[in-house]
Amino acid sequence: MTWLDTIGIPLLIRICLVVLFPFSALDKIINWDEALKQANSSFLPGGPVLLILGMLLELAGSACIVAAWHDRLAALLMAGYCAVTALLYHNFWAYPDFWAKGASVARTHFWDFLKNFGLVGGMLLITFGTALAPLHQVVTHPLASTPAYAPAAAAASSARSTP
Repeated sequence: MTWLDTIGIPLLIRICLVVLFPFSALDKIINWDEALKQANSSFLPGGPVLLILGMLLELAGSACIVAAWHDRLAALLMAGYCAVTALLYHNFWAYPDFWAKGASVARTHFWDFLKNFGLVGGMLLITFGTALAPLHQVVTHPLASTPAYAPAAAAASSARSTP
């Protein structure tokens, strides 16, 4: 295994997974009033506290994941955060214009809802782990599959034994 396999690619994956969160926190700071309006739009009380906690999680969780320091807990918390924010703040089903031609509030929320659950999947991969295939194996066997539903030890040994 090379430096690229052990450090470079895993770091790039983690950065790509969390890159939007620090910008999201910054956007909440810059556009506080709009962010607070959205935070207060659900049934949960304490919009300002929720907003601050969300920003702290976006910043600290991202840093933990990139640094691989308590990354499983950070990713699990961020998975929960993404799922809860999707369900509470991107309730596309509540808007009647989903099938309307042209601009649609419902479809905008639908895509944000799906994006959040895509992030949930990525965060859960960090939480529960998966064996990364070495770069040379991906290049030489591009049609091979990752044993996604095997326990981590079995996935790692299967990835090593693939010709």
